[in-house]
Formats: sequence, C-alpha cells, structure tokens
Amino acid sequence: MNIVIVGAGFTGVQLAKRLIEEKNIVTILENDEDTVRHARNMLDCTVIQADGNNLNNLEDAGIQNADALVAVTENDEINMITCSLVDAVYPNVLKIARVRNYAYYVNTNEAAKHHAETFANNHRPLYGIDYMIHPDVEAAEAIVTAVEHGVSDVVPLGDGEYELSTVQIAPGSQMDGIVIKNIRTLTECKLIVVFVDKDKGGASLPAGDTVLHAGDSIGVLAHRDNMNTLLELCGSGKKNIKKVVMVGAGKIGTLVAERLVQHRQTTVLRKLFGGKKNQKSVTQDFVIVDKDNELCDAAIEKFPDAKVFCADITDESFIEEEGLDKFNLAICVTHNHEMNMVVAAYFESIGVKNTIALITNSTFTDIAQRLGVDVTVPIRDTVVDSIMSHLRGKNVTDVHTLSSGEFEIVECDIPSKSKYLGKSLKEVARPGEFLMLLIKKPGSTGYQLPNGDTVFNVGDHLVLIEKIGDKKIVENFSGKE
Repeated sequence: MNIVIVGAGFTGVQLAKRLIEEKNIVTILENDEDTVRHARNMLDCTVIQADGNNLNNLEDAGIQNADALVAVTENDEINMITCSLVDAVYPNVLKIARVRNYAYYVNTNEAAKHHAETFANNHRPLYGIDYMIHPDVEAAEAIVTAVEHGVSDVVPLGDGEYELSTVQIAPGSQMDGIVIKNIRTLTECKLIVVFVDKDKGGASLPAGDTVLHAGDSIGVLAHRDNMNTLLELCGSGKKNIKKVVMVGAGKIGTLVAERLVQHRQTTVLRKLFGGKKNQKSVTQDFVIVDKDNELCDAAIEKFPDAKVFCADITDESFIEEEGLDKFNLAICVTHNHEMNMVVAAYFESIGVKNTIALITNSTFTDIAQRLGVDVTVPIRDTVVDSIMSHLRGKNVTDVHTLSSGEFEIVECDIPSKSKYLGKSLKEVARPGEFLMLLIKKPGSTGYQLPNGDTVFNVGDHLVLIEKIGDKKIVENFSGKE
C-alpha cells in the first residue's frame, strides 16, 4: 500500500515503522523541524517538513496516488480538516483520523448511527473520515476486556468463544518441565501454546519439542470454558474478585467505570461479585480515587452509588485507613503512566492480588511485569493496532499486538484470489513463522481449532499469529496484492 501519514509524533513514527516493516510505501508530513529531524533519523521513508492540512503539500507527498491517509497530529481539528480536504478531491483514498476530544468522537458516531441508512446509500462519511480513532476509548475497552476475563492479559477470539491468555508458569506446577507435545497427557481440553516468552531467551513461536519451565510466560489459546483448567495446570488458581479500587477519575477512568458500574450491572460486576447483591451494594465495592477535586466531584455526580475519595493514592496512611490493601483488584489509569506502574506494583506488594496499569507503550510492559503488575494496557499500541486493522485491506478484519510488540494476531477472510485456496494447512505451514489458531467455515455456527488436514476455501474466516512485519503470510491468505 501507499500511505500518507500526517504527524510524526510517537504514534505517527510507530505506525510508520510497522508499515515500513511490511514493505509499504510511506510518506510523512510534519511541520515541526525538530520532529522532522527525529523522524528522518528513525525511519527509512520520505519525511517532508510541511503543513499536512494543505492540499498542495499533500499532493507533493503523493496523496493522489495513495491508498490511505492517516492523520495523527496533536491537533484534532487539523486531523479532521485534513481528512475532509482530501475526501473532497480524492474520495477513494481511505481516511483515518485520531481524535482526543471525546465530544468529537461521540457526536460523530451518534450522527453516523442516526443517519446510518442515509450514509449507506453511497453518501460520503461524516467529515470525510472513514474511521475515527479515540485513544481513550481503545484503552478503556482493553481494560474492561481484561477485567471481564478475570484480570488476565487476554485477547478474546472467535467472537469471544475462545481466549488467548498470557499466563506465567508457576514452580512445581504441572506445566513446569512439560514438553509441549505432551500437554495432551495432562488434560483432555483442547489448547494451543501460541508463544513462549522466556526470561532470558525472548519470545518465540514454539515447536512440539519446546520445553516449558517455571517463570516462562506462555500465550495459550483455549475455549473460554476451559480457562480455569488451564490456570490450574499453570499453577494459577481462579481469581476471586470482590472489591475493586480504580485510581484515576479522568476520561479513561470514567469510561472504564461506565462500563463496569453503569451499563453492566447484570454482567461484569455481578459476575465478579457473585451476582446476588443489589445495585448499591455492588457499586459500593467499586471505589474511585483521584486527587483532583473537579474530577472527583464529576465522579461523585456520575456514579452516586460508588465510593469516591479525593486523596493522594501515594499516601500509605490513606490506603490503610480505607482498607484498600484488602481489595482484590486495583486498576491504575491516571494520566501519569509511570505512576500507574509504581502504584500497581505497590498494591501488589501489600496484598492486592490483581492489578491493571495503563502505560504509555509496550516498551514498558517488561518493566511493569517485573514489578509484579498483572496486566498492562499500552495506550499508544492500542491506537496503532486499531489503525493497522483498517489498513490491511478489506479482507483483514482485526489486528492485535502481543508479547511486547513481537507478534501480532491477524483475523482475515479468504477471498477467491487467495494463493492458499484449496491447500491444506500442512502444505502451507511454516514452523516458527506463523501458527493457525482458529478457522470458521461459511455457514458454521462456531470456530474450530484447525489441524494439518484442514483445507482452506473461499469465505473461511481465519485467526493466525505471525511475527510483526511478515505480512506476506497474511497476504497469501487474504489475497491482497
């Protein structure tokens, strides 16, 4: 693909890296001289110092020949105007805009839903934006997903029927010292060890003779009903969550609380807290802490049945006085991502068994895990993943980054021009380069774990894992030129 990116900040650079690794043609427009210099040193692509919301500059960058435009400057209005400008002259270019103003995001989506029938009849999208990405929404969704799945670093797959969970093998557990091909002797449950992240050996796609050891973090795919069995095999018991403290009442915290408290009384919280409490007692077990008076006042008004404290979470006496050390889950979602890691690690040290921390990017994942944090949500990586899923072509439906950015899960459909059409998995397998995880045949009611004799046909929906940058595998399946 030929992609023009407007904005060379962190997200723009990380997105460009991913696209360049996949052999795409990338051109970046950025008006700040220092940022341009940094981008040129980091990237093997054309970086132009110019305003991105100028049609002449965009045409100098080749927008007329581009497949997609991604606007990720620090200014929401510039991102939206740039997309609108390009849409007016080059409507066939795919346009993606990152916005941080939640009102823009909500109002645009509500208007699009309200007039869905109108826009379905060949009308241009609102503001000319095909996809609007909001970092806070993406991060909040990832946090809620982790809570829903028992505070696990988990990726729901196959419409939620299957889960890919990252689990650490405990010393003395049944998985400690097992050869992967012998796991079937431990349980009748079907599962796939997707990747192995060793403390000193790094992450890799395993083979049947790979030996698992205590301390290894493994990614395991299994049916959601079998996850408790998997946890027991790895030495991790079922997590009992009855009390939740959330540190941070900003936008992400508010979005998380809305999902966990307001809109999911009969699902998430009842599932976590036992399901037989009334609404008030359920929400009293959800505590919000922030030191900003205005944010606390807003949280009190928005969540009247929850406990809201305006306090400094780093004050040990406050934690002790309020008994927060007796809670089961701490969610740290302040705007200070380094503090989120430290606070989550502190909660772990005083007995809170489950922690989630919002962090800047996957670079900090290893650090946070070494500090004892159970789940990290890298906000910038969630944005890049979301953008990448829209840039992979119409047959690629989703992308998830795993293991500190080393691997990605890709979901795609097999079209009539796929190079692997009619071939079996054993014919196209490339050990160590990709693993086929799930397949759903047209007309079937659910997903299946494939085997070597599985044959690929038109309309099959696939879920596979590959190394970052090796897009040839997905292209061969999805038929993308």
